[in-house]
Amino acid sequence: MFLPGAGGDPGVWRPLAEALSHRGPRRFVTWAGFGDAPADPDVGGISDLVDRAASRLSGPTVIFAQSMGGVVALRLAYRFPNGVKSLVLSVTSGGLDVRSLGAVDWRPRFLAEHPEAPRWFVDEQDDLTDLLPEIRTPTLLLWGDADPISPVPVGERLGELLPDADLVVVAGGTHDLVFERSSEVLPHVERHLGR
Repeated sequence: MFLPGAGGDPGVWRPLAEALSHRGPRRFVTWAGFGDAPADPDVGGISDLVDRAASRLSGPTVIFAQSMGGVVALRLAYRFPNGVKSLVLSVTSGGLDVRSLGAVDWRPRFLAEHPEAPRWFVDEQDDLTDLLPEIRTPTLLLWGDADPISPVPVGERLGELLPDADLVVVAGGTHDLVFERSSEVLPHVERHLGR
């Protein structure tokens, strides 16, 4: 299952998804009110997105998540440890205080570029710090060293908190890492899925 970031476009995962050797079904999730997906009055927070994604789990699932989608993925892995086989997280906040780890505040620019985006999204502060050590799901963390929104120290901190996580840092990688550099991250993903 492929989860997008706040842009709402799960297509950021398509180049990687199409190149994967595993031929299992691919489910691409959109977020109500983000990108081209229509708003839904029943979606008023991250918890609602988690519930929607949970309804799409069918058997042990590998979850790929970019940016904001990583918070949803981690909460799914916590709530459904038998339903989430492994995680591939790219440039996510992971529910950490990323500003304390050197991230720029992306919210003003995001709101200026996406005035239709749900306001709850920029206001919600989802702190998963205490929950992360309980998530034993094998996790691959993909980071770029040129991403001011989720800089490498965020990935390093997630790697410290998650009991079974490996961090891969791509030189020159930006916040669009998995889309722009899919061929470079593919071997790491294949190795992770083969564990």
